[in-house]
Amino acid sequence: MDNIEGKTAFVTGAAGGIGLSISHSLARQGANVVLADTNVDNLSTARDDLERSGANVTSVICDVVSPADMEQAAQHTIDSFGKVHIVVNNAGVSLGGQTGSIPLQDWRWIVDINLMGVVYGTEIFTPLIRSHGEGGHVVNTASMAGHWAARYLGPYNATKFAVVGYTETIRQELADDGIGASVLCPGWVRTNIHKASLKRPSAAGNETPSVDMVAFSQVAAEVESGIDPDVVGDWVVDCIRARRFYIFTHPEMAPLSMRGPT
Repeated sequence: MDNIEGKTAFVTGAAGGIGLSISHSLARQGANVVLADTNVDNLSTARDDLERSGANVTSVICDVVSPADMEQAAQHTIDSFGKVHIVVNNAGVSLGGQTGSIPLQDWRWIVDINLMGVVYGTEIFTPLIRSHGEGGHVVNTASMAGHWAARYLGPYNATKFAVVGYTETIRQELADDGIGASVLCPGWVRTNIHKASLKRPSAAGNETPSVDMVAFSQVAAEVESGIDPDVVGDWVVDCIRARRFYIFTHPEMAPLSMRGPT
């Protein structure tokens, strides 16, 4: 997609972190931007900030685990800007734990958000991109954890591996329609992803740290000292324009995607 100016982009998980940074970068390139998130206050702040910068922006409260919410968000996008060209399925959460001790409700929670949220965004928005015949682009956020597995990260690894494989498939299928696809595989980026497991279903009313909480506290320092999400946002938009498939934020990590289990 050589020219982003005047195109319309829909971004999930857009109220903060990488999603917000991608939204700002798209807006600077002249795109109309639809911000989608479940955090009402942060979403409102994000929209106001973009409006002050002169962006053509709107927002919609949307839970990616709900097909109905995603359908409504798609309709909001079309009602607001007439068309949609770029979809960034970015919303995601983290979860770990030792195999055999992870509550199944937590498994369902992370699969619904990290994998099915990507699927719903792709399946619902792809026909809308096809319909205008102008081409477009789909970006799905995975992780370097979608290329190499670490202990105590089974649920997170599984969903991110799935996103990588799914995006490899749609890249081939959508090419004939002039629709590109990319999979974003971040390394350490300064976001709140390591805090997401605080909202897992089994945590309700339970203040006792579990294995996954201990594991994520160990990586918190790495995340908090990671690269600025704005750098990632600009890089993602550059990759959309260049139609790159793999979007790695840390070149030194890329070879790990070619390495098997040790």
